[in-house]
Amino acid sequence: MGFLYARKVIYMNAALILLTLSVALLIGLALTRLAKLAGLPAVTAYLVTGIVLGPFCLGRLGFEGLGFTSLEQVEGFSVLCDLALGFIAFAIGNEFRLEQLKKIGRQATSIGIFQAVFTTVLVDIVLIAVHFAMPEVLSLPAAVILGAVAAATAPAATLMVVKQYKAKGKLTDILLPVVALDDAVGLVLFAISFGVAKTLGSGDINVLSIVLEPIIEVVLSLLLGALMGWIFTQAEKFFHSRSKRLAISVGFVMLTVAISSLKFNIGPVHVSFSSLLSCMMLGTVFCNICDFSEELMERTDSWTTPFYVLFFVLSGASLDFSVFGQWAVVAVGVIFILVRSAGKCAGARISAQATKCDKTIVKYLGITLLPQAGVAIGMATKALQLGETGIIVQSITLFAVLVYEIFGPYLTKIALTKAGDIRPEGRTSARDAAKASVSQ
Repeated sequence: MGFLYARKVIYMNAALILLTLSVALLIGLALTRLAKLAGLPAVTAYLVTGIVLGPFCLGRLGFEGLGFTSLEQVEGFSVLCDLALGFIAFAIGNEFRLEQLKKIGRQATSIGIFQAVFTTVLVDIVLIAVHFAMPEVLSLPAAVILGAVAAATAPAATLMVVKQYKAKGKLTDILLPVVALDDAVGLVLFAISFGVAKTLGSGDINVLSIVLEPIIEVVLSLLLGALMGWIFTQAEKFFHSRSKRLAISVGFVMLTVAISSLKFNIGPVHVSFSSLLSCMMLGTVFCNICDFSEELMERTDSWTTPFYVLFFVLSGASLDFSVFGQWAVVAVGVIFILVRSAGKCAGARISAQATKCDKTIVKYLGITLLPQAGVAIGMATKALQLGETGIIVQSITLFAVLVYEIFGPYLTKIALTKAGDIRPEGRTSARDAAKASVSQ
C-alpha cells in the first residue's frame, strides 16, 4: 500500500508540474497578442506573464498548478532555465562565423571589452561615493561587487527581439557578438570584484581567488565548448536525416550544459565552468567547420521556442517584489540603474567612435545593451556567500533586473527600428505565407 501511495503522489506531482508549465506557456503566448497591439516585444509579454503567475500575484492565492506559489517552486524549474540559456548561447555562437568576424571582429572585440570595463568603473566610482555618504545603507564590498554586476547584459532578451522582428543590418551584425563578449568580460570582472570584496570584508588577501579562478573559468569553459563542438561535428557525419541531426544537436547542447555544471577543487583553487561560454563556443566551432550548420541552426531555433517562452516566464516569476519594501534598496537601485545605463551608452558610443563604426552603431548600440537578467542574477546569487553584503547586492540587482527586463526589450526594439534593422514590411505571418503558397 505504501508503494502504491508513493506512486500516486509522484503522478500527482508530475501532473501539477505539467499543468503549471502548460498554463505558463499558453498564457504567455496569449499575452503576446496584447503586446503586439501595444507595440511591445513578445519578451515583455512573457515576463509580465511570469509576474502575474508569480508568488507575488496570482501565486499568492495558493492554487497549485495555476501559478507559482513560492520562489522556491520557481527555483525548482531551474533546469529548464539552464537548458534555455544553453540553447540561447548556442545560437549566439552562430554569430561568430569567420567570414563575419573578418569584417567586424576588431570592432566587436574592442567595444565588448571597453564598454563593460567602462561601465564597471563608472558604477564603482559612483556607488563608492554613495557608500561614503551613506555607509549604513551600502557597504564598500557591496559597492565593488555591484560595479561588476553592472557589466552583464541579457543575451536572451536581445536575441529574442532580434529573432522576433527578423532584424538585419549593421547594428544587428555587431550587437550579438558584443553581447557575447560583454558577458565573458563581465564574468572575469565579477570574479575579480568578488575576490576584492571578500578581502575587504575579512582582510585576508587570496591572490588565487582574485586572479586565477576567473581566468581558469573562462579558459576551461572555452576549451570545453571547443572540444564539444569538434566532437559534435564529427558525430553529425554519421546521420543523414534532418530529424536525427536535430536530435543529436539538442543532445550535444544538453550534454554541454550538464558538463559545465560540474564544480570541483584542485588544492586551494576552485574550478568551475560557465555554461554560457561553453555553449557559445560549441555553436561557434560547429558553425565554422560544419557545411550545413546554418540550416541546422535554424531548425534548432524553431524547436527551442517553447523553452525560450518558459525561460522568460520563469524569469518574470522569480522577480522578488519584496525589495520594494526597503526604501534604501530602491534608492540605491535607482542610482545603479541610471549610472549603469549611462555607462553602457557612453562606453558603447566612445568605443564605437574610436573603432570608426557606422553612425547608426555609434548612436544606438548602447541602448541595445541595457537589458539585464540571468547572468546578473547568477552573480548576485553567488554574492550571497558574503552574508549581509550579498543580501544587499541581490536585492539591488533584482530591483534593477525587474526594471531592465520590463523596459529593456522595448528599448532594444526602438533602437533597432531607428537604426533601420527592423523593417515592418519584412514581417509575414506563417498563416498568410501558407495561404499565398496554396493560391499559387
